[in-house]
Amino acid sequence: MKFTRTLAACLCFGLSLFHGVAAQAAAWPGDHPITLVVPFPPGGTTDMIGRLLAMQMGKALNHSIVVDNRGGAGGTVGAAYVARAKPDGHTLFLATTAHTIAPSIHDSLPYDFIKDFSPITLVASLPHVLMVNPKLPVNSVADLIKYAKAHPNQLNFGSAGIGSTDHMSMELFNRRAGIKMEHVPYKGDNPMMTDLIGGRIQVGMPPAGIAVAPVQAHSVKALAVSGAKPSPYFPGLPTIKDAAKLPDYTFETWYALMVPAGTPAPVQAKLYQAVLTALKSPDMQKALKTISGNPGGEPPKEVGRLIVKQTQEWHKILKPGK
Repeated sequence: MKFTRTLAACLCFGLSLFHGVAAQAAAWPGDHPITLVVPFPPGGTTDMIGRLLAMQMGKALNHSIVVDNRGGAGGTVGAAYVARAKPDGHTLFLATTAHTIAPSIHDSLPYDFIKDFSPITLVASLPHVLMVNPKLPVNSVADLIKYAKAHPNQLNFGSAGIGSTDHMSMELFNRRAGIKMEHVPYKGDNPMMTDLIGGRIQVGMPPAGIAVAPVQAHSVKALAVSGAKPSPYFPGLPTIKDAAKLPDYTFETWYALMVPAGTPAPVQAKLYQAVLTALKSPDMQKALKTISGNPGGEPPKEVGRLIVKQTQEWHKILKPGK
């Protein structure tokens, strides 16, 4: 009899908990504001995608979404903020490939990227573009490698910051090509591009969205794209792996919508559908084309597997033997 009462009590508690979560999800987002944390400064590709996503998801949910730029430390400042946020679906996070790299370049982080976040889906992905200042006497990836070997430590490459995808795309290129260029970190892609065009640094590999305007204006010399295949947005440019005969080199940046772990599953499902709706909108498709981006929409579990795989791969590259 005592066991029966205990079982009944557990069932009642389980049902009440279920109904509580279901009611919370049904009422979401309610009157509470939704914030999308973008972990990089305004003006870069992550910010452009974040603002576009916020607008289109807001239309799908009939609820405004405010973008909160929390840049710093290669995207880890914003990640730490979201990891501590209440998991109620009102704080969203636009993560990037940089967040799979961060655990291997920082001695410690105030969050666990795999355990403290739940992926909703990929929003977009795009390659980077290897480019040089027009005055540098190189016209191909092979030329650049030859020049760098002949002038060790004399070339500077810029990035959007330590641990950014710009930084890691170049570091991986250096390793695969067996060359050494000095890293100059900036606070975002825009100041980096200003110095690359002005000649204060010689090399850069920004995301395709940042590269479009200077490439079209011929203010930089584009050499190749970092993806596995040529990009239709940069006709005539080869891939780095083909141009330099580096079969182990490919690099793309992805942008994923995530939430704090523990966010109710029904809320996550609504967010996923909102992103899918946003990606189908003509405005979103047009805007992604302007930044040379490919739309996402992959299921959450697939994104989760991608994050685990890339985190492990970067650990092997940056912390071999550990």
